[in-house]
Amino acid sequence: MKQHLSTKSILFLSALLIVSTSAFAQKPMRAGTTAANFLEIGYGAAGSAMGDAYVSLANDVSATYWNPAGLAQMERSEVMFISQPWIVDMNSSFGAVGIVVPGFGTIGASIILMDYGDMDVTTLDQQEGTGERFSSKDMALSISYARNLAEWFSFGASGKLVTSTIWHETATAMAFDLGAIIKTDFFSPTGGNDHGLSIGMCISNYGTTLKYEGLDLLTPIDIDPNEAGNYQNAPGRLSTEEWELPLIFRIGTSITPIYTESQELILSADALHPNNNTESINVGAQYSLRFPVVGRVFLRAGYKGLLMEDSQYGATYGLGLQTDVMSNQGFKVEYAYRPMGILGNAQAFSVSLLF
Repeated sequence: MKQHLSTKSILFLSALLIVSTSAFAQKPMRAGTTAANFLEIGYGAAGSAMGDAYVSLANDVSATYWNPAGLAQMERSEVMFISQPWIVDMNSSFGAVGIVVPGFGTIGASIILMDYGDMDVTTLDQQEGTGERFSSKDMALSISYARNLAEWFSFGASGKLVTSTIWHETATAMAFDLGAIIKTDFFSPTGGNDHGLSIGMCISNYGTTLKYEGLDLLTPIDIDPNEAGNYQNAPGRLSTEEWELPLIFRIGTSITPIYTESQELILSADALHPNNNTESINVGAQYSLRFPVVGRVFLRAGYKGLLMEDSQYGATYGLGLQTDVMSNQGFKVEYAYRPMGILGNAQAFSVSLLF
C-alpha cells in the first residue's frame, strides 16, 4: 500500500511541477480586467493568518472558499461565521456550514457578502454631487460536496452563484470550483499519511461572465441632433461590456516537521496563477499546543504575495483557540491580521461551532 501510494505521489508531484513551471513562464498582461474581485481576497481567519497558503491544509468549513476537497478532511460538522472589515470602509462577511455524512462525504454551503458602502451620485454637470446617494454590494452563494475517494486522495467541487449590484444595475454569473488533496507519507514524523507531505490543487471561479443591466442604462437619444422635426427622445439603452470572473489556479504543499501528543508545527506554500494579475507565492506556518481539558491553541504567521509585481501584501499574523464543550461538540475562535501597505490593514474574526 505504501509503495503504491509513493509511486502515485511521485507521478503527481512531477505533473504539478510541469504545470506550475509552464504557468509561471507566462507574463500576465490583463491586470484589472475582471469583475467580482471580492472572490479573491481570502476568507477564513486560519488561512488568512497563514498568508493564504492554505490550499493543501484546508480541513474546516472555510474549505468551501480555499479548496472544496478540504471538506472531506473534516472530522466533525461545523458552522462558521466570519466578520472581515476590508479597506476604505468596505465590509465583508462569510458564513458557511459543513455537514459530515458518514459513508457519503461532506456537504457544504457558504455565502460571501461584500458591502462597498454608500457613495455620492455625480454627473458631468454636478461633479461635486447631486445630493443623492447610492450603494454597491456583491454576493456569492455556493454549494459544495467533497469525499475521500481513497485513504490518501480527496476530491471536492462547488457550484457558485455570483451577483453584483451597483445602484439599479445588477449582474449575475454562474461558476464552479474543483479541488483535490493528496496525502503522502513523505517526511512524515509518524510514518503515516496524516502527517506527511500533503499536496493540494484547486481551480476557482471558472464560469460565465458578468454583464450589468438595469434602469440607469435607459437614456433618451436624439438620432440626428442637427435635423429639426425628428423624434428627439427615442428610447435607447447603453450597452455594457461583459466581464470575466477572477479565475485562480492554486497549487500548494504542506509538511509537518514536528508532531507530538502536545504540539504540532505545519509549514505550507502555495503558488497562484490568476487571470488578472501576476503569479505569486504564499507561505505560512502554524504552531499548535494541545492542553488537556482546555483544548488547542494556534499561533500562525505567513507572507502573501511573494514575486508579485507591485504587491501591497506582506507578512500576516494570527491566533486561534479550539475547545471541546461536551461530548462531540466544540467551539473555535480565530483571528487574523493582514497589513495591506498603502491601503491600510485588514483583520478577520471568526467563530465556529463544531458538532
